[in-house]
Amino acid sequence: MSRKPVSILFICTGNICRSPLAQGVCQKRAEDLGKDVILDSAATGAWHEGEAPDPRAIAAAKARGIDISRQRARAITDEDFTRFDYLVGMDEGHRRWMRQARTSRGLGEKPMSILLDWSVGMAGQDVPDPYYGGPDDFEKALDLIEKGVDGLLRRI
Repeated sequence: MSRKPVSILFICTGNICRSPLAQGVCQKRAEDLGKDVILDSAATGAWHEGEAPDPRAIAAAKARGIDISRQRARAITDEDFTRFDYLVGMDEGHRRWMRQARTSRGLGEKPMSILLDWSVGMAGQDVPDPYYGGPDDFEKALDLIEKGVDGLLRRI
């Protein structure tokens, strides 16, 4: 009997840095583990709709053997709240935004977390937004994203 794939939506502010990185890391790790998952990423707003990830995010991912260059930014939709099994934000602000959106739009209950909730000893910690920083900030964000994704994939 085959099991339905688990679906995960990664969420950040603009969908050009952290959430595309999380989607890319999770895709690679899931493939390596032989896990069947459905993945996507989205933003809390449509500021970068249709844009590729930030070039610094693409470069940081590529250095670790992950290609996120074909992803395109999009805003989260009401359908996402029902379509995905897990909604995973990158920081506490995203979780608050998801909860408020769910309540104000009259959407059903759904597991909502922040990525580092899935990593032992890191629950409640944010993945800092590297957008206004330099390459080192993208590397640090990617290190944290890898820890969160590894914990997530172990527990789903």
